[in-house]
Amino acid sequence: MTTNVNQVVKLHNGVEMPLLGLGVWKTPEGSVVEQAVDYAIRSGYRSIDTAKIYQNEVGVGKGIIQSDVKREDLFVTTKVWNSDQGYEFTLAAIEASLERLQLDYLDLYLIHWPVAGKFTETWRALETLYKEKKVRAIGVSNFQPHHLDTLLEKAEIVPMVNQVELHPYLTQI
Repeated sequence: MTTNVNQVVKLHNGVEMPLLGLGVWKTPEGSVVEQAVDYAIRSGYRSIDTAKIYQNEVGVGKGIIQSDVKREDLFVTTKVWNSDQGYEFTLAAIEASLERLQLDYLDLYLIHWPVAGKFTETWRALETLYKEKKVRAIGVSNFQPHHLDTLLEKAEIVPMVNQVELHPYLTQI
């Protein structure tokens, strides 16, 4: 199977998500991340993945603006961090991320880690944001099967993505 930057996968809610994208973990805030995002988008990438904890959402937003590609042609993902979990905190966290990114909505909002005692309330907030159309898709990151089982006991909406880190130095089943 060959994959290119234009291939997409259809999530269970019908939203199309690019299979390849630019992740900006460990990319410093400022001109480095701005240029990386701008260059990636101008090179054909349409998916950009960041997170509050990466501390580069401002630069990601500037890079998106610099690229001159229409917002609706991009797929932007960010994640709610552990200290922002819980219903009200998550609702505030997305507003802060949207402001830093200079966006009106997200394509995908993820719970970054399953914080014990908080991730089900955080999920409830993501469901609210999805229903309010502040996000086009919602999901989780770094969840194991038992976390998903717990989440699904209370969820109205099934997660559309479980983003799991995978590379030669870290293989997860």
